[in-house]
Amino acid sequence: MRNLPALLLVHGAWHSPWCWQPLIEHLPGVDVRTVALPSSGADPADLGDLYDDAAAVAKTLASIGGPTVVVGHSYGGSPITEAAAQVDNVIRLVYVTALMLDVGDSVLSAADGVYPPYWDVRERPDEHPDKGFFGVSQPLEILYGDVDPELARLSAAKLGRQSLASATQPLTKAAWRTVPSTYVVCEADAAIPVPLQEAMAQRAQRTRRLDSAHSPFLSNPAELARILREELGG
Repeated sequence: MRNLPALLLVHGAWHSPWCWQPLIEHLPGVDVRTVALPSSGADPADLGDLYDDAAAVAKTLASIGGPTVVVGHSYGGSPITEAAAQVDNVIRLVYVTALMLDVGDSVLSAADGVYPPYWDVRERPDEHPDKGFFGVSQPLEILYGDVDPELARLSAAKLGRQSLASATQPLTKAAWRTVPSTYVVCEADAAIPVPLQEAMAQRAQRTRRLDSAHSPFLSNPAELARILREELGG
């Protein structure tokens, strides 16, 4: 059996690599890597922005060196779109109910310039040290609607804050224009509406579908692992 490419998992807003563990357990034999995005964390004053996130993803990809499939979930679609254009070892991008945006777009522009109602936004004056951030209200309903209740509760307790800059800065590169891509539509997502997912999926070469809410790596890791193995295999 030929060697599979590496798999880099990039989390979404408010999360960190802990969220991938149930999925990783369903991927034995795969070289799985993760990256912690600087824009998400506990201390608002220490949060990075979109470009810091893209730099972290690009640095991890450079450390892998060999052929890599990159998976972005939710907000994670933005930094992978920016970062994969900066390296030459990404052979496929997989967007899991993720923001597959174009140059000049931002997370906020994808929401028509209006903060989604489940964002708990704390704007700051420019001179303030943390520059603004946002949390998530109703995470059990919005993020974890079909996750086991106890796992959902434990996951919600681990969520951090997200820098506002990460949601307002525009992309300067769009790697999906030159790198093959797959979009995984999650058909019960309460965070990113299905019509928006399907519109973004038009940019991908392949579209897959999951009967899942926003976080299939927690609610249906075996099925998501099956899809990713197929994408790794080409």
